[in-house]
Amino acid sequence: MSIQRVERLRQLLQQHELEALFVTGAVNRRYMSGFTGSSGYLLITLQDAILFTDFRYREQAPQQAKDYRVIEHQADAALTIAETLKELGVTRLGFEQHHVSFAEYQSYQSKLGVELVPADKLIEQLRMVKDEQEVQLIEAACELVDRTYEHMLGFIKPGMTERDVALELEFFMRASGADSPSFTTIVASGYRSSLPHGAASDKVLEKGDFVTMDFGAYMNGYCSDITRTIILGEPTDRHREIYDIVLEAQLLALDKIKPGMTGQEADAIARDFITSRGYGDLFGHGLGHGLGMEVHEEPRLSKTGKFVLEPGMIVTVEPGIYIPGFGGVRIEDDVVVTETGVRRLTKSSKQLEVLN
Repeated sequence: MSIQRVERLRQLLQQHELEALFVTGAVNRRYMSGFTGSSGYLLITLQDAILFTDFRYREQAPQQAKDYRVIEHQADAALTIAETLKELGVTRLGFEQHHVSFAEYQSYQSKLGVELVPADKLIEQLRMVKDEQEVQLIEAACELVDRTYEHMLGFIKPGMTERDVALELEFFMRASGADSPSFTTIVASGYRSSLPHGAASDKVLEKGDFVTMDFGAYMNGYCSDITRTIILGEPTDRHREIYDIVLEAQLLALDKIKPGMTGQEADAIARDFITSRGYGDLFGHGLGHGLGMEVHEEPRLSKTGKFVLEPGMIVTVEPGIYIPGFGGVRIEDDVVVTETGVRRLTKSSKQLEVLN
C-alpha cells in the first residue's frame, strides 16, 4: 500500500519540479510509510524512499515500513540526513512548510547543505481521497460511535454533570476498542449548548435541557466524528422548531451534495436553507470538514471551501443553530462521496430523542 502512495507522491514531485520531499509531519509519515513510532523522518526522492529513525525503533521500523530503506540516525538527525542527501546527489529539497517551525527551518538550512523549497501540503492532497481500506477503517470507527450513542441514550439522566456524560462516552469507546477519542469530547447542555465547542463542564443536566454530544473514536490510525442533540423532558415548541430546521438542513445537504461541486457550494445548500428560515446569523461555522487520519482535514465544506469534491473523499455534514441564553442544536454525520452523491457512514437515528 505504501509503495502506491510513494508513486503518487513522486508524480506530484515532478509536477512541482522537486528532486525530493523531506517529510516531518507525524501523520504524513505514518500515511506514507506505515511507521507508527513517535520519532522519524522520511526522505522520498524519484528513486529512493528512506526512513530515518533512532535506536528505539531499530526492530519496529523495518517491520512496519517495508517499502523503505531504514537508516538509524545519529544523535543529531540532521547530520545523518545531510550525509544521505549528499550521497544521493539531492540539491533541491522540498520540505513540509506547515510542519516545520522557523527554528527548525533555520537548523535544517544550516545543516542539510541543500536548497530548501517550501512544499504546500503535497501529502495532504493525497490524503483527501481515501482508498478502499481507509474507507473500511473509518467505517469501523463510525460503527463504534453509533454503538456508543445508543449506549448513552440509556445512560443519561438529569442530575449528572456534563463531565459524567463525557467520561462515560470516552470509557465506552475505549472499552469497545478505540485507541482514544478522536478529539476532546464535547458535551454541552441547556444554555451551554449554544457553545459550538463547549467542552464538558460541571454543569448539572436538568429537565428542559438540550444536550449536545460531539464525539469520535480513533481506531487503527483513523477517526470518526458524530454529533447528536437530545432533550431531557418534553420539548417546547421552540425546541422542536430549532431541531427540525437543523435536521431538515442536514437531510437536504445529504441529498444534494455530489462530486464536482466545491466545498463552498456544498456549504451553501444547508446555509441557504437555514438563512431562509431566519437563523442564518446563528449558523456561524462551516458545514463540514474532511475526515481521515486526523479529525479535521481537507476538503472543507465552508464559505471558503475551494476544493472540488471527488469520489472517495470522506467529509462531515454538520449544520447547527446556536441561540445564546437558550441553547443550540447540531446534527453531524460522516459520509463518503460516491460517483453520484454521498453514502452515510454514521447511521444513528436523527429523530429528536426525548429522555424522560
